[in-house]
Amino acid sequence: MLTSLNLLMAFVLFAFVSSITPGPNNTMLLASGVNFGVRRTIPHALGISIGFMVLVLAVGLGLGELFKAYPLAYGVLRYVGASYLLYLAWKIANSGPLTSAEPGTRKPLGFWGAAAFQWVNPKAWVMAVGAITTYAPSQGYLTNVIVIAAVFAVVNLPSVCVWVMFGSALRTVLQDPRWLKLFNWLMAALLVLSLYPLLFVESGFV
Repeated sequence: MLTSLNLLMAFVLFAFVSSITPGPNNTMLLASGVNFGVRRTIPHALGISIGFMVLVLAVGLGLGELFKAYPLAYGVLRYVGASYLLYLAWKIANSGPLTSAEPGTRKPLGFWGAAAFQWVNPKAWVMAVGAITTYAPSQGYLTNVIVIAAVFAVVNLPSVCVWVMFGSALRTVLQDPRWLKLFNWLMAALLVLSLYPLLFVESGFV
C-alpha cells in the first residue's frame, strides 16, 4: 500500500515535479496572474486542483480502461480538448490592457471552467494515468487511489499557485500595453504548442 514512507515520498516528489513544470494549466495561470492578479485567479487555481483530483479518482476507478476499450471515445475527447485549448488561446491573445476595462467586463477562467478543463488537458491525463499505474499497488487498491488523489490535490495547489504569483509579479513590468500584448500572444502560442502531444503523439490511450 501507499503507506510505505519511501513510496509516499517518491509519489510526493512525482506530484510536485509534474504539477510545477510547464503545461497548459500553468501557462494559463501565468497569463491570468498577469492579467487579473492573484485574488481573481484563486478560483482558477482551485478548479485545477479539485478538478484534477476528481480526474485521478475517475482514472483509478476504471475510466482509463473504458477509453482503452472504446478508443473512438477518447479520440472525440482529444479533438474537443484541442478545440477548447484553441478557444482559450484566442481569449488570452485578445486580452485587453490591464487598466482599460471596466470592473466585471474582463473575467478570468472560473472554478468550474478550470475543473472541467482537466478532462480535456493532455498533460493532466498523462499525470493521472502515470500516478495510478506507478503508485497504486493492487493490495488496498481503492485506498491507494483515494490517497493518491488527495495527496495530488494537496501538492498541486501550492505548486500551480507559484505560477499565479509569478504572473502577478510581472504586472508592474507589463503595464505598457505593447509589452502586455506581446506577453499574451506568447502565452497563447505556448498554449497552442501544447496541442502537439494531444494530437500527434500516441502513448496508449493518451
